[in-house]
Amino acid sequence: MEALFSIENLTALITLTAMEIVLGIDNIIFIAILVSRVERPLQQKARTIGLMLALVFRIALLMSLNWIMGLTNTLFSLSDHAFTGRDLILLGGGLFLVGKSTLEIHHKIEEAAHPESHDDSSKKKKSKFNAIVLQIMMIDIVFSLDSVITAVGMAQSVAIMISAVIVSMLIMLKLSGPISDFVDRNPTIKILALAFLILIGVMLMVEGMGGHVSKGYIYFAMAFSLVVELLNMNYRKKAGRS
Repeated sequence: MEALFSIENLTALITLTAMEIVLGIDNIIFIAILVSRVERPLQQKARTIGLMLALVFRIALLMSLNWIMGLTNTLFSLSDHAFTGRDLILLGGGLFLVGKSTLEIHHKIEEAAHPESHDDSSKKKKSKFNAIVLQIMMIDIVFSLDSVITAVGMAQSVAIMISAVIVSMLIMLKLSGPISDFVDRNPTIKILALAFLILIGVMLMVEGMGGHVSKGYIYFAMAFSLVVELLNMNYRKKAGRS
């Protein structure tokens, strides 16, 4: 017990928790975009289900480290690249993100152009809720895989990894509501968030094909674009008052 709460383990826990939160930002953005399609009373429920599923997936993966390590074994080769199970998951997840984000952008444009044709019937909302939970489950697997591989590389203790995942998920659950509300209130932020998800999807596909893109560049581009958009929003607000 004393070893578990050593300075080294506490440092690893804090560092890994912070890293899990950073890696979970794209997951929160994706969930925020999806839950905006259901009626407001169900949005918090959808966010909670989505993040709890992510927590379950990550803990399950951490308890199956041998299987995780096996995902790096070669399954087949194509064009001088040896594909592993991890590569296929990243490729599938990247394609899903790019396709889904592109369809969401198209939906937002069509909704703005033809608001009268937007159907909010309860039957459609119910089926949409179930479909959205299924989509959240699918992408949670991809994001969880990336998160767990990072955790395994940063810490040696499974208990530390699971603790970091639980703490980070509780923090993300607390932040998911305000982030979702902010994205939902600002259409331009929503389009920007969808563009981020396309960028992340392309990055996953590149990694699945054996390439490498530094996540630092991706997160810097996202942060820079967000700051510029916030400045634009502030300018539009002040210009509207004058």
